Amino acid sequence: MNLEPFRLERFFANQEFSASYNLGASDCESMSIGELIALEEGSEQGLSNIWLGYTETRGDRGLRSKIAQLYGKLLPENILVHAGAEEAIFNFINVAVKPGDHVIVHSPYYQSLGTIARGIGAKVTEWKGDANRNWELDMQFLRDKVTTRTTVVVVNFPHNPTGFLPSLDFLHELSSLSDERGFVILSDEVYRGLEYDPADRLPSVSDINERSVSISVMSKIYGLAGLRIGWTATRNRNLYEKLAEFKDYTSICNSAPSEYLSGIALRNAHTIVDRNLQIIRDNLDRLDDFFRSFDGVLDWYRPKAGTIAFPRYLGDSVEVFCDELVREAGVLLVPGTLYGAGYGCVRIGFGRRNLPEALREFGRYLTDHR
Repeated sequence: MNLEPFRLERFFANQEFSASYNLGASDCESMSIGELIALEEGSEQGLSNIWLGYTETRGDRGLRSKIAQLYGKLLPENILVHAGAEEAIFNFINVAVKPGDHVIVHSPYYQSLGTIARGIGAKVTEWKGDANRNWELDMQFLRDKVTTRTTVVVVNFPHNPTGFLPSLDFLHELSSLSDERGFVILSDEVYRGLEYDPADRLPSVSDINERSVSISVMSKIYGLAGLRIGWTATRNRNLYEKLAEFKDYTSICNSAPSEYLSGIALRNAHTIVDRNLQIIRDNLDRLDDFFRSFDGVLDWYRPKAGTIAFPRYLGDSVEVFCDELVREAGVLLVPGTLYGAGYGCVRIGFGRRNLPEALREFGRYLTDHR
């Protein structure tokens, strides 16, 4: 396998911890271990009693039971716990894709969703959202591009980085096409649960289509990236067993403390998610006001879900703009070109409490450069 550098991750490795304000962050506000265990009586003693030996390779049974409750038709035996969503993506593509296959990826996309398949030797076609129609996907494009060699179609709802959400009819049409043409759907659902209006929430693709695979993680919705716990969810028994076997060559099993703490978070999900949604809603109001005051900088819009948006930069070079902003004001935005050539947008995150301070410095920079 020949993998090209992960542009977004290299960018963050160089910039994230040196910038004063990370306005491109994709996760929700995190918390300390102390804050998390305070949500559940007896959990401090439970944490201290954890045996630090090997854990079950498929994930702690109690944790898998709790994860399964996030879905409508899945059982604990349909859940495979991984070391974050990145391992889940890596393992799935290595199991489901071989050299010469064809993969179609919802674009713009988190790089590993396409690059790993390309590194294996598959042909990758980008299924691009239409920026002029709120990043809507054209189902006819997919119908036209699917071939006899298409083994996987990758989708991501709510979408990173645009916040796009399709209709329920769209998901059912995608499922029907999967059954008709034989490809497997890989559904990246790491932001599912962060819809601002609960009526907008879609069912998991793994509940709609029994051959599909859904991926989620503790990092985004719950803001617990440091736990490094993600999972795949699927009713595709044959594929599940292959994924479990492949995991023997990656992490083998997960961190026992991380699984325990993830269980606490999931049992107290309403408290954590409600807090995070309130932060998001407050920050979106601030962003609405901010970009009204600085009209002409970004083509700002309010997404329907998640912690990030992908507005178009209205200046000349988005890369120069982002570079000058972080160097002169200490405010980090993600240039859209990290998602691919031609994306003259910025990824802006609004899931963290320090957004007002970041906007203050951002505003000073824009005022000085007008």
